[in-house]
Amino acid sequence: MIDARAVVSPRAQLGEGVSVGPFALIGPDVVIGARSTVGAHAVIEGPTRIGEDNQIFQFASIGSAPQDKKYKGEPTRLSIGDRNVFREFCTMNRGTASGRALTSIGSDCLFMAYSHVAHDCDIGSKVILANCATMGGHVQIGDWVQLGGLCAIHQFCKVGAHAFVAGGAILTRDLPPYVMVAGNPAAPHSINSEGLKRRGFTPEQIRTLRTAYRILYRSELKLAQAIGQLQELARDHAEVQPLLTFIDASTRSLVR
Repeated sequence: MIDARAVVSPRAQLGEGVSVGPFALIGPDVVIGARSTVGAHAVIEGPTRIGEDNQIFQFASIGSAPQDKKYKGEPTRLSIGDRNVFREFCTMNRGTASGRALTSIGSDCLFMAYSHVAHDCDIGSKVILANCATMGGHVQIGDWVQLGGLCAIHQFCKVGAHAFVAGGAILTRDLPPYVMVAGNPAAPHSINSEGLKRRGFTPEQIRTLRTAYRILYRSELKLAQAIGQLQELARDHAEVQPLLTFIDASTRSLVR
């Protein structure tokens, strides 16, 4: 399953059924789980741990050193879950010693061509990065988030679960769960209702989240007042609680 023209370090560990295409390079301290595929000319550097059933397409760069001037070659890591797809020319960097020393990616994600995950980022599961979506260091992305093509996420930003960032948007502040943003700078537009439908949210839950959105973004309330109303709403509607939890953990202020 390993092409004779590939270069695989004797210090790499490849699981059962892993295939490696021609001219791919797999460095030392790389672990690749069972049934994963590595395309031609892909480069995987360690320390990197990759789970099972991942697809790494041609020319992808996985686990390279962080693009951080403070990085001096310290041993940092990249951790990847299962069943992810990494398309052509996407780049996934390891962490930095001054950060978490770890970049982490969940499972069932799709990284389209030329997308970029920077050092110390924490990416959830079932996330989609469209072509050329990119992020700075230390970004946190929740589960089910979709990032449109050519969008950019400022370093240290947080993006809550089920949020949607439109193509070409520039996000410089924290984006709460469920919310759609667009533009430069990114501004809130609505709840990601179509995405929520696809993920099994009931019509009643989506109506409740629309109400929560109006409280946060359309009521002209100060944030503290909006939080008070959201707390009242969350008492009978559990789907509102992730909004409150996210707001409490925000460090860069919310998109408003």
